[in-house]
Amino acid sequence: MKVAIIPARGGSKRIPRKNIKLFCGQPMLAYPIQTALKSGCFDRIIVSTDDDEIAEIARQYGAEVPATRPAELADDHTGTSAVVRYELSQLLQQGAKISYCCCIYATTPLLSAVMLQQAWQQLSREPALNYVFSAARFSFPIQRALLQTASGVRPFDSSSIGKRSQDLAPTFHDAGQFYWGRTAAWLDNKAIFADHSKMLILPDHLVQDIDTSEDWHRAELLFQLLQQEPPR
Repeated sequence: MKVAIIPARGGSKRIPRKNIKLFCGQPMLAYPIQTALKSGCFDRIIVSTDDDEIAEIARQYGAEVPATRPAELADDHTGTSAVVRYELSQLLQQGAKISYCCCIYATTPLLSAVMLQQAWQQLSREPALNYVFSAARFSFPIQRALLQTASGVRPFDSSSIGKRSQDLAPTFHDAGQFYWGRTAAWLDNKAIFADHSKMLILPDHLVQDIDTSEDWHRAELLFQLLQQEPPR
């Protein structure tokens, strides 16, 4: 069995009620649920939440909310992996036989079914992999970053500051959309950013953190532009 787990707690300080705030006409949470359903990858789609309103909206859009997440797993300091381990453990105790789990973040309106399908195909055909997750390339070489000091400016890496961009290794960052993994790897708390993982590299226009009102506005503009693209 393959399951999707979407963490969606009620608290959000920078954008209040972010997970169910209307985004282009729908609650934000509706998008990852609909994308997971459209992908056809999952036997069950679980929303993990401590909030009754979020739970109701999750069910309206086709996800399951088997139980309320404990308060100690819904604070500002609880990591995603701890939530996934908890939800997997609950499902396994109920007799579910789960081989793979994909954690999908709740604020991912730019996520597509094709991305989930491609990452699943990569994970399933390479037995040595524990995870496949979404990532994007840094647009500027991070080796040539600068630091502001009390006296002025200095290079972050003095050995690289004078090199041409094409002579520096490309670098990538977590896109913060999804993490496909083997159940055993999640339960063993194996690191995601390690040699047993691979990245599904996404173009910049499909990646947007949503932590501020400016982020939210930009994501809506990107989403609206993507809706205007002809089907491929």
